Amino acid sequence: MLDELEEISLPERPTTPSRAENDEMRLGARRAEQNKIYNTSTVSTMMKLALLSAVLGSAAAFAPSSTGRAATAVSESKADLQALAGKLNPVVKYFDPLNLAEAEFWGTSNEATIGFLRESEVKHGRIAMFAFVGYIVHANGITWPWAMTLAGDPFPKVSSAPEAWDAIPEAARWQIVMFVGFLEYWREANSGTHYMSGGKIGYFPPFDAKYIPGGALNLYNPFPRKDIAVMSDEQKEKRLVAEINNGRLAMLGIFGFVSEGATEGAVPALKGIIPHYDGDVMAPFAHSIFPDIPALS
Repeated sequence: MLDELEEISLPERPTTPSRAENDEMRLGARRAEQNKIYNTSTVSTMMKLALLSAVLGSAAAFAPSSTGRAATAVSESKADLQALAGKLNPVVKYFDPLNLAEAEFWGTSNEATIGFLRESEVKHGRIAMFAFVGYIVHANGITWPWAMTLAGDPFPKVSSAPEAWDAIPEAARWQIVMFVGFLEYWREANSGTHYMSGGKIGYFPPFDAKYIPGGALNLYNPFPRKDIAVMSDEQKEKRLVAEINNGRLAMLGIFGFVSEGATEGAVPALKGIIPHYDGDVMAPFAHSIFPDIPALS
């Protein structure tokens, strides 16, 4: 009888988990929930990054190609800047208080950064020369003889260039900005070797009649002159040095005009010559293209 009882296996009594086991179970459930949230967030983030990559990929054609710093062959260096500085200004010579010539923008090489800085200076100098002359033209009330708009509105006669900008329609301002953007695109997309990879500083490619109906006047030598077409490299280099100096002077000049117009007496030499401007020179458009954020207002 006892042997038969020993062979009978009774079911085990369920045991109540200890406090430590309960804590471990809750911790495991919490980790599982966090992993679920993390995985969902990761998928969402990856989708956003994929979309951003697709958008940026369409702009890659307009950016300078980079195959590694060691493979970048460029001709700009700090020594080149020092040699150029002596030609630009034999008195001041090389002057770089911010050490920009030793920087490496966007993870590129120092030579590529110098190429970018040189190209930027030439572009800004050219724009400043246009702005300087344009300011003087508007200040003297000189306008085109034809109507400004299809409705027959004439060009505004004002006392300064900022007032002229404020007086033209918003659509006209956007046309100007988009035209400048087109020029920038044309420079980047049709110049062969990029200026950050050893290309020519300040070069602007000619317009191709295949892409522009009827052709267009080229920014360099718009009315073809034989003496310009046959200039030697030495003559071109001398002209580029003169252009850089003129651009630097124009940048100082246009900032002097704008500063005196905004704050009377800011430039003593221009006091009483440049009229006061009541507008905001830092607000080119009547309505911002960015959304209004009350918290930042």
